[in-house]
Amino acid sequence: MGGDGQPGPVFLTSGQRTSTTLLLAEAAAGRGMELRSLADASALTGLSGSGDRAVHWYGGPLAYDHRIAGALGLGLLEPSDGWLAGLPEEFTARRVELTTLAQAWQVRRPAFVKPPSAKSFPAAVYADGSRLSRTDRTGEAVSPDTPVLISDIVTFAVEYRLFVLDGQVVTGSRYAVYGHLDPAPLDGEGRESEVLRFAEQLLTAEGDSLPSAVTVDVGLVQDPDRVGRERWAGGPGAFQRQRNTGEKEPHQTPPLPPVGTATAARTTAAAQTHSPE
Repeated sequence: MGGDGQPGPVFLTSGQRTSTTLLLAEAAAGRGMELRSLADASALTGLSGSGDRAVHWYGGPLAYDHRIAGALGLGLLEPSDGWLAGLPEEFTARRVELTTLAQAWQVRRPAFVKPPSAKSFPAAVYADGSRLSRTDRTGEAVSPDTPVLISDIVTFAVEYRLFVLDGQVVTGSRYAVYGHLDPAPLDGEGRESEVLRFAEQLLTAEGDSLPSAVTVDVGLVQDPDRVGRERWAGGPGAFQRQRNTGEKEPHQTPPLPPVGTATAARTTAAAQTHSPE
């Protein structure tokens, strides 16, 4: 109950019991929120878009679209499908193209391919377009008109996720090192100042084209540019090549470049809304 005796806000999750879900649920409960999960058939009972109870949703777009959007009358904030492809290469460090799945099927070179927002097929490096699935994870056919992003393949040494509100970084964390999950708080992390400096450059130049609340992923590209400089860059899921090529690479994490080696580098990055499903 709220301080006035009325029902308080609700923290609603998709029902996937991930470590992040459990941690957020614990924090929500500590703030007096009622915890609900879509694993419970009655999760949406008494909730509506016109109701008096605020609903805080943690989950991916698939569950939201299928179960929640109509019931609550709410919409998710996310960049346009072409936002990443529309950035100057100084902010991406690679070529990125927005096209359709039908066009992606015709690609005859290795490329990183992903849906810009939905989870209709795995984001990964594919040997060529023929390897792209023609069905989604539920087994249903994927429309040839499905938007997809195709980008050059780069190697990220380290990646960070930044939470942005009204064009300002509120908080963030490191989440991967050479493609392997390795979370750590951004506060006090060795590259914190570099990350925040680059984020400020990106948001100053392109922040007006983002929603008011969004996550932005940035990372250090190990591959040097044409004059041998390291670059800051980003992009969701860039390390998932092993999942789709079928190669069983050993888990050998190379050492990170020393802090400061990229201080004179051309800095670049990318952004996405984070979907935990």
